[in-house]
Amino acid sequence: MNGSKRRPAVFVLGAALTALVVYVLDQATKAFVERTMQLGESISVVGDWVRWHYILNPGAAFSLGEDHTWVFTAIMAVVSVGIMLYLPRVRSWPWALGLGMVLGGALGNLTDRLFRWPGFPSGHVVDFIHVKHFAVFNTADCGVVIGIALIALLLLMGREPDGTRYSKTRDTGSRTHD
Repeated sequence: MNGSKRRPAVFVLGAALTALVVYVLDQATKAFVERTMQLGESISVVGDWVRWHYILNPGAAFSLGEDHTWVFTAIMAVVSVGIMLYLPRVRSWPWALGLGMVLGGALGNLTDRLFRWPGFPSGHVVDFIHVKHFAVFNTADCGVVIGIALIALLLLMGREPDGTRYSKTRDTGSRTHD
């Protein structure tokens, strides 16, 4: 079945289920860390290379923008709404997966911003995965990064969200359905 005849509801459902899995994993792992670790505690997972290190992050990646937490809350809300509005146009499973991962991750961190200390709209995000010589992050961040990487790969491969493939020839570009 080519991309144009696929029912959008199937892809919306697929993206929603992906988002739900990322969101539930994110919230469950954060709850587990909060119940089993003390703030600032660090536990070796893979030698010194990977550690669980429980912190509360008021900023964005690498704790940037700690004084402007409300900006990140607004950005996550806009991204989440934008993805939800765009999903009915998707006719590609890889695109549904990538957008679902970004949506689940954005909603996971948005939940922290809205409901964790010090409260709306400046709640701190629970981070706990620490890779040596890198940042401390969480499962939601993994969903966002992997989802964006997948979307970037799809764009580089000429895969369009509507299920078509864009192939550039010498003189003209053409689209074909996969």
